[in-house]
Amino acid sequence: MDKLTRFAAPAGLILLVVGGIAYNISPDLKAWMGGILLLGAILILTGVYRSFGGIMAWLNRRSTITGLNVALMTMLVLGIIGLVEVISAKHNTRFDLTAGKRYTLADQTRKVVRGLAKDVQVTAFFRADQAERRPAEDLLRQYADLSSRFHFEVVDPDRNPGRAKRYGITTYGTTILETQDKEEKIAEVDEEHLTNGLVKLLREGKRTVYFLKGHGENELEDKSRNGYRQAKEAIEKANYLVKELLLLREREVPQDASILVISGPKRDPAESELQALQLFVERGGKLLIQLDPYTSPSLKAFVNRYGIKVGDDVIVDQYARAMGGDYLMPVVSTYYPHAITQGFTLASLFPFARSVDVAEKSPQGVTVQKLGETGPGSWAETDKGELNRGQLSFEKGQDRQGPIPVGVIATVQVEQATAGAKAERDTTGTRDTEQGTHRQPKVARLVVYGNSAFASNNFLNFSGNRDLFLNSISWLAEEEAMIAIRPREAKTAPIFLSATQGRMAFWMLVVVVPSLFLVSGTSVVLRRKRSR
Repeated sequence: MDKLTRFAAPAGLILLVVGGIAYNISPDLKAWMGGILLLGAILILTGVYRSFGGIMAWLNRRSTITGLNVALMTMLVLGIIGLVEVISAKHNTRFDLTAGKRYTLADQTRKVVRGLAKDVQVTAFFRADQAERRPAEDLLRQYADLSSRFHFEVVDPDRNPGRAKRYGITTYGTTILETQDKEEKIAEVDEEHLTNGLVKLLREGKRTVYFLKGHGENELEDKSRNGYRQAKEAIEKANYLVKELLLLREREVPQDASILVISGPKRDPAESELQALQLFVERGGKLLIQLDPYTSPSLKAFVNRYGIKVGDDVIVDQYARAMGGDYLMPVVSTYYPHAITQGFTLASLFPFARSVDVAEKSPQGVTVQKLGETGPGSWAETDKGELNRGQLSFEKGQDRQGPIPVGVIATVQVEQATAGAKAERDTTGTRDTEQGTHRQPKVARLVVYGNSAFASNNFLNFSGNRDLFLNSISWLAEEEAMIAIRPREAKTAPIFLSATQGRMAFWMLVVVVPSLFLVSGTSVVLRRKRSR
């Protein structure tokens, strides 16, 4: 009997394990599984009862007590590690030590996500073994850490064909962004596509940016140094629709125009076009005007109506030579507080620019403010002949000593007359309808720069030029939430070694260091053998 009871506890344990596995495989066999589990428990209790004395003697051994202490300490350490992991999963901080900050979300992304006014559900479709799944999940988790309104889920379309069919998923990596009433689809999960998808998802209506043409303006499809192809692509990446406008064929600026850009005209607009621009401002339109030196005097007079003074000069900057340019490429590093330049610390380069300043007296209802200016080592050259001869020198009393402003913004309070019906009842109960008008207040916005080349293909990606240009577009579109410093392209920092340095690195890392470890280990082994 004693021999049988010795095997009772192991047999009971085996029955418990087999019963538990069988129950998980087939939960329908509840009666059979319950009987097996009950029999296993009885056998274990029987074995413990019959061997109680031996168990107590084993527990009183010194080795057993030591082993139990070690086991308890191990469990305690594992419990602490588990607790720390649970806390760190919900409350964690990341430090990006890379040179290009490639693992840090851009200011624009943080502003968009933290400003979410409604819940956004993101569903990313990746295979379980897909290499892109883990980076995408890490990026989505960074977004979710910024706002409790951002929720995400990574789904395997092969294991969930129903959900994949519901969203029309045909390729791996497709991601769906949705709110209660709107849905957007992106093909790649990176910061650029994800943030732009969020902006497009949350945007009410569509913003259209028109570029005026017909006066020698910068061409949107021109890929050369002076073209605006990259500027157009940058605006489109910010989820705006870009169109060209030949105002000579139109009576007015189209009603769907959120912004009208006049970029570097070489000739004056016609009087009818200037009237159309005036009407556009009066209905609360938004204008970005970039005037190169000695061009378009009529547009200079047009912006002067709104307290913006454009100079007949060219800015000369001695500091520009230190930035790799020449004296006619002024560097703007001083910015005035405004939504466009908030948190702006990057210098901007304005090649061949004229001064744009605030007029001494602003019209009623107009607020004018400078955006940025050059350094004290610059001046505004007014002698065109001296400029043509290449003999540039500051002449006191004739030229203007720096700093020289190159950008100005203006907000114009306008009232748009709208017709409305006004109904009144007379004493007899009949209704008389008379047409009346009332005034609806609106605000027009203007941004004027004394240069158009700063946003050309050759200079758009120089330092802060891109951010300044796109921030101006966002402010004019009344989308201040989109104004931020855009992420810089991640740059690698390769290490170049000479032939001697390469051989030294090879011998040190591959030969010398391993040999030292080998000699050290061998000496320790030999010393222990001698001591025995």
